[in-house]
Amino acid sequence: MKDFTEKIIIRKGDITELNVDAIVNPANTELFLGSGVAGAIRQKGGESIQYECNEIGQLGLGRVAVTKPGRLQAKYIFHAAVMHLGTSVDSYNIKKSTENCFKRAEELKLKSIAFPALGTGIGGFPLEECAKIMLDVAIKHLSGNSDIEKIYFILFDDKSLEVFKRVFNDKF
Repeated sequence: MKDFTEKIIIRKGDITELNVDAIVNPANTELFLGSGVAGAIRQKGGESIQYECNEIGQLGLGRVAVTKPGRLQAKYIFHAAVMHLGTSVDSYNIKKSTENCFKRAEELKLKSIAFPALGTGIGGFPLEECAKIMLDVAIKHLSGNSDIEKIYFILFDDKSLEVFKRVFNDKF
C-alpha cells in the first residue's frame, strides 16, 4: 500500500476558512443550508450560496452539487447530499457522496479538496464508522489515476480529530 501521509492531511479547524479548490458541505437533499457546517458556510460565505442552491433544487442522495463559494476563499463548494432533511444518515450515502465529490473534483481538474466528517452532526452518524468510510474512499481514490494533490479532513473538535487520526494511523 502506498504511503498517503503527504496527500491526506487531518487537522482541527474551521473548513470555511480554508483556501483550497473545494470544500465539502454535508448537505441534505433539499440543499437547505441550515445548521452545522452548512449554516457556517451560509453565514460566512453569504446568502448567494443558498440562492444558488435554491436554483439547483433537490438533489438525489449520494449526489453532489457544485456552487460558487460566495465570500469564502475556496474556489467551489461541493454540496454532498448525505441525508434527507430531518432524517438520519447511512453508510451507503456517506460512501457515495465521498466518491462523487472526488469524481466532481477530477472533472473540474482540482488539486485540493477539504471534507468535514460527513453526517456526524445533525445526521447522527457514528464518528468512527464515518472516518473509516471516508478514509477508505480517499485512499482508494488516490490509489488510482488522480490529479488531486491534497485531501484535507478538517474536524471541528478534538474528539473528531482524534478518531480520524487514529483510524488513519491504523491503516498504515
